Formats: sequence, structure tokens, C-alpha cells
Amino acid sequence: MRTHEGHGPAIHVQGLEKSYKELAVLRGVDLDVPRGGIVALLGSNGAGKTTVVKILATLLRADGGTATVNGFDVAREAPQVRESISLTGQFAAVDEVLTGRENLVLVARLRHLRDPGRIADDLLARFSLTDAGARRAGTYSGGMRRRLDIAMSLIGDPPVVFLDEPTTGLDPQARIEVWQAVKELAAGGTTVLLTTQYLDEAEQLADRIAILHEGRIIVDGTLAELKQLLSPAKVEYVEKQPTLEDVFFAIVGGGAGDSPADRADRAVRAVGSHE
Repeated sequence: MRTHEGHGPAIHVQGLEKSYKELAVLRGVDLDVPRGGIVALLGSNGAGKTTVVKILATLLRADGGTATVNGFDVAREAPQVRESISLTGQFAAVDEVLTGRENLVLVARLRHLRDPGRIADDLLARFSLTDAGARRAGTYSGGMRRRLDIAMSLIGDPPVVFLDEPTTGLDPQARIEVWQAVKELAAGGTTVLLTTQYLDEAEQLADRIAILHEGRIIVDGTLAELKQLLSPAKVEYVEKQPTLEDVFFAIVGGGAGDSPADRADRAVRAVGSHE
């Protein structure tokens, strides 16, 4: 099932409300997510981002408002919604005893798909995990585990994927690996709703950004549109200093096959370029 309504938004939320006893978490959330793009739901801890995702994934019932995913109402058509989505939580849900390939084969079999071995091999290749496919997932780095987790979520070709804080606890290089995987999802036509509290993550990944604050979406637009909300920038000429990210990636590089000499050479060039 790739689509139910080809012309409407992949996700449509109107007036969504949710309270826990006296605590009102969502106070009328409105949100549209177009098909085939990445929308970042940005907010601080406790803003209600995960609550929104749980309602859209049919894991939690809203107190008020309406929501549709892939054209199906989350309250009245929950089975159809579940067939249309995949949810990746804040921590990688992989079986550490199984190999990477066995994790993927297991999920494919649970979904009663034909040729689970081929599906597993295709996803390992897609997420640059082929060489690690025969290793136990417990030996994977944080970035590899998260990439495997996202690969598992794509089995069955869901048109909509929810990524709830996908880079929580990852080191800088692992975050870059996950960002690349998310970009490839959208490039393949998958709709991605990403929740994050990291401003740079939303800036790097999202086609549109919605900011959730005190239970409501207070702004929703492209990065360029959001920047226009501020006063024009004052132009000043200053000496540019390398950022910590510049230094980190100049030293460690981007490829697993880089030699220590390669990394040292990059570090020397990076330092020299700022002298």
C-alpha cells in the first residue's frame, strides 16, 4: 500500500488536543506534511513532539481534533494507518544477538514478504552495511545501529516514516551518517516526519520546519521563510575561525578507509588554511 489519496498531504492534522490529567500537552496542533519530503517538528524537551507522533502512529488516542495519515483517519482507520507507516523511536530497536542481515530477514518474515533474503541484501547495500551484514548487531557503532534500525523500518515499503529523535546519543560522525540515510529516504519518495530538539539537524535535513511550543505550532515554513521573520542581518566583516565541526572532520575525515596519514594530512591542511 503506497498511497490512499494521491493528491492530499501525506499527513494532515487539525486542532489536535491531548492532556494528561491536568497537564495540557497539545492545545490545538495544526500541521500538514506534503508527500515525498522531510518535515522537522522542532521543539524543546516536553514540548509534545513524541505525543504528536504517538497519536499519528495510532499508539495514543487524541482528546480532540482530527488527523489523517496517507489519507486514513488515525482514530477510525487505525489498521490502514499502521500498514502505511513505520516508526523509529529514540533508541535503535535492533536485536544485538542477531547479525545485521538476520535482523532484516526476521522483520521481512514477520511481515510475510516474499524473498526476505533479497530484501535484506538490498537494504544492506542501500545503507552501506553490506560489509557488516554478517556481524552481530551488538558489535555495530551507534551510527551503524541507527542506520540498521532505519533500514528495518523500511521493510514493506511504507510511504510514511516517523523518526522520533533519531540521533539522540550519537557522536558527531554517526549523526552525519544518519542524516545521509534520512536524505536518501526522501530522495526515494518516502515522506519523513522528523522530531528533533537539535536546531542544526532541522536546518540540515528539513524541507519545512514546524516549531511546537506550549502545545501549539507557532510557526511553519521553509528555512528561508523562517529566516525572513527576523530583521535583516547587519553585515560585518570579521575573520572567520574554524568551527569545532571543521576541526573534527578535517582530522577524522569522512571515510572509514582513510589511513592515519590521510587524516594527519587533512589536519595539517585545515590548520594551514586558517593561518
